[in-house]
Amino acid sequence: MNRLIPIIVVVLAIVAGGAWYLTQGGDTPTDQTQVTSSGDVDTTTDTSGVIEMVMGDPNAPVELIEYASFTCPHCASFHEAVLKPLKADYVDTGKVKVVFRDVYFDRVGLWASMVARCGGEERFWGMTDLLMKGQKDWAGSGDPATISGELRKVGRLAGLGEEQINACMQDEDKAKALVAWSEKNLKTHDISGTPTMIINGEKHSNMSYSDLKAILDAKIGG
Repeated sequence: MNRLIPIIVVVLAIVAGGAWYLTQGGDTPTDQTQVTSSGDVDTTTDTSGVIEMVMGDPNAPVELIEYASFTCPHCASFHEAVLKPLKADYVDTGKVKVVFRDVYFDRVGLWASMVARCGGEERFWGMTDLLMKGQKDWAGSGDPATISGELRKVGRLAGLGEEQINACMQDEDKAKALVAWSEKNLKTHDISGTPTMIINGEKHSNMSYSDLKAILDAKIGG
């Protein structure tokens, strides 16, 4: 079972050049990647600077919160098979807004999140597409230096400069804030696996797009 990284070890992940140790466990043979919180929610860490990444009309009648990790294979599959048609059918038409909430199984997932967020809200979803689509390529080596280099490539593809990428990947305060923010969110919604969706307050596990459509249509029609 993969475990979330406690905030106490975050500082170990914020080292130039990717000189940190990969701690990702094995994948689980289910339709979700299971998570276990560290149990230690740091209430003293300032999370006010963490931006909630929202796609779609803020006033859409349905809010879908997606809990996902950049190193979760099931999340990558969900992103391609479910989120893309969801965007076309429901988000772009103003029916649903999607909120992305990061989950961290390992330092690598944290680094990927910091790179995805490096360009702000405007670039976040495009960088998320690149990271999810190429997950096996950048996360598969198991070598920290290689993974760091691949994440930097994603940043450059998204139009970020090397200095900007370095600053984002070495931002210790941002790393601590992201982990504390994630822990609070996980506790709030009692998240035990990814991807998990909170649809207008109701929790749902991973599902096919057709099953999700049925839930959304019922809520929109109601």
